[in-house]
Amino acid sequence: MGIIKVKNIRIFAYHGCLKEETKIGSDYRVDVEVKANLSKSSKSDQLSDTVDYVLLNKIVKEEMAISSHLLETVARRILNRIFNEDNLSTKATVWISKLNPPIGGDVEMVTIQMTDKRKK
Repeated sequence: MGIIKVKNIRIFAYHGCLKEETKIGSDYRVDVEVKANLSKSSKSDQLSDTVDYVLLNKIVKEEMAISSHLLETVARRILNRIFNEDNLSTKATVWISKLNPPIGGDVEMVTIQMTDKRKK
């Protein structure tokens, strides 16, 4: 078993419950961690035998481009696509952080974390 992480994917997107958030947008940081059996790829040296982190980045960017009220909804979509589009992933965790959230204080970011396992 092994872990592949794609950290600090920086994206500008339009998520939130306030009208202003969906009109002016915000900066986000997304991190993804995927667990998979990496023993075959460690021997074969072939991209087809591992989890393609270019695919993970693409999934994140595409799902973040779809406006949602809640970051939890976006995280669920990302997790669903990881399991649908990558056969090797057995467990995945997604962190989505809204930078400088409009919550009336000096807050660097708010983060949601969601983890799921492949359904057997």
